[in-house]
Parts: sequence; C-alpha cells; structure tokens
Amino acid sequence: MEQGKKGFFRGLMDRMGGVWPPEESPPEEGGSPAVQATGPAAVQEKPKGEPGFFERLKQGLKKTKEGLVGRIDALVLGKKEIDAETLEELEEILITSDIGVKTTVELIRTLEQRLGRNELKDGEALRLALKEEILARLEAHHRVLDIAGHRPFVLLVIGVNGVGKTTTIGKLASRYSASGKKVLLAAADTFRAAAAEQLESWGDRSGVSVIRHKEGADPSAVVFDACKAALAREVDILIVDTAGRLHTKVNLMEEMKKIRRVIDREIPGAPHETLLVLDAATGQNAISQARIFKDAAGVTGLALTKLDGTAKGGIVVAVSHEFALPVRYIGVGESIDDLRDFNPREFTDALFQA
Repeated sequence: MEQGKKGFFRGLMDRMGGVWPPEESPPEEGGSPAVQATGPAAVQEKPKGEPGFFERLKQGLKKTKEGLVGRIDALVLGKKEIDAETLEELEEILITSDIGVKTTVELIRTLEQRLGRNELKDGEALRLALKEEILARLEAHHRVLDIAGHRPFVLLVIGVNGVGKTTTIGKLASRYSASGKKVLLAAADTFRAAAAEQLESWGDRSGVSVIRHKEGADPSAVVFDACKAALAREVDILIVDTAGRLHTKVNLMEEMKKIRRVIDREIPGAPHETLLVLDAATGQNAISQARIFKDAAGVTGLALTKLDGTAKGGIVVAVSHEFALPVRYIGVGESIDDLRDFNPREFTDALFQA
C-alpha cells in the first residue's frame, strides 16, 4: 500500500512540475464575435421562469459534485466506523479531484485530529466535518470586491489566453452598467487579433465606451489614454483588458509592469484590484498560473470561469487556500447572470447538498 502511495504521489508531482504548454496557448475565448460563436452575441440573458441562481449553481457544479462528493459518498456513507485507512482513501479522492496536495494534506491532518477526539463516529459525521473544513478555508480569505472607496476604481484583468478573460470583462461591464455605474473599458490587449473588436462588441451591448488604439499599438499608451479619459469623464470604474501572457514571455511580463506603472502614475494607488481569471477546467495548471501571476503581477483576487463544464471545480478550494487569495467571481454558464459574486457557503452547499 505504501509503495503504491508513493507511486501515486510521484506521478502527481511529476504532472504538477510543469506549467501549461509554453508555446501552445489556445485562442482567447470568444475571439472575434463575427467569427466565433462564443463571444458576446452567444451569451444569453436568463429567460424568465428559469431556476434561481442557487439551483443553477447546483446544476453548474454537477460534474464536480459527481467527481468529488459522489466519490466521497461512495467511500464514507454507510460506514459505522472511521479509521486511518478511510482517511487515506479520502486523501487520494481529494487530490485527484484537484483540491491540491497542500490543501488536502491540511484537510486530512485536521480530520485526523477530529478523529482522535472521537468526533468522527461514522461516515455521515466525516462527510459533514469535511464540508465544514472546506467552508472554513474558503471563508478565511473571502472578501467581496468593494469599489466604493475609489473613483475611478481601476480593475486590471489578467490571465493567459483562452480562460475567458475578455468575456468576464464584458459581463462585469454589463453588471456595473446595469447597476447605474459609469463604466469605461480599456482595450490594452493590442497583441491578439480582434481583441479590441470583441471588447467593443461588449461595450456596444452594455452602453459602455471603450478606449482603443490600432492593433499592435503600445498597450501602455492605451492605458495612459484610458486613465486620462476616466478622470475627465468622472467614471466610476475603469476595467483594463490585457494581453494573455505566459511566464516564459519575459517581454510580456515586463509590459505588464509598465502598464501598472502608468496606471499608478496617472491614478495614484491604482490599480485597486488585479483580477486573475482562471479556467477551472485546467485543474492543476490553474495553480501553476496563480503562483506565477501572483509573484509577477500582484494579484489581489480571482475569477474562476467554466465551472459548469468541468469536474475539476475543487480547484476553487485549492487556489484560494494555497495562495490566500479571495475568489471574487465564479462563472457557471453562458448567461450574464451566471457570472456571480463568489459565496463560500453557497458553493459548499451546492456541492454537498443532495
């Protein structure tokens, strides 16, 4: 058993040793609205009569629930006694469900302590204790994004290509605009073809202006103009789109630092939030991305997209706990309403509720 366990961890750590493919990043979600069907035109408003958000959250997390909680239930429910072997099997389930090694080890250690205190008398008690421990770790770092303290509030959005970064920006712009906020978008992704057009399509839909230059222009120049415009127009929130970048692209990481310097020079103290968008379906790659971007770009919050299409939703727990970062938003569908403020209790209830 012990030898098999070592093989399992060795294989896992080997897979975690690399990050996402350095030269083969997929195209940004959405692409040009005129070419691909995943851009703004494909995002639908929620029709009347559809289930409320909690029910949609449960539906969106169905694959994760089956892959994580379903396997846990198969292991523990009906057990009249919990022992070390049960916890060892639970450990493997958590790790292979993308809860992550660091978070899993801590969870199991805590459960072992509770077992030692005779708190885990049966499978149902273990299931409840695990839910409580996961919730505690999500709540420890949870903070809702508050834009009220600054005007303009500058939200810098970063992430690799293909995670749904521009779509997330479009949904946020729609939400803030609908709530009465004056929003301005900066198309500082001048590297990807049609990125500015995609952002403009979102702006048109939401009645939000977009500051852009021609393709290939200096992103810092776009940001400079956007900051000036935000101040002149007295907007409430400026959302800055940036090029998808990898840790191996030193020039792009240096460009990010330059963008931040320009923003801080024109609007002292900004950006007020640096939001890293991660694709939940990438599992452990999301942890690699979070580690690199937190070090290089000063990440202050996370958005996890595409939770409805993956069984790897455990990554929400892993990435928040391991890097002590708040999850600000989660995406569980194509509707604008399906990008929601993250609520740790709703998330764990949706996972563990029958």
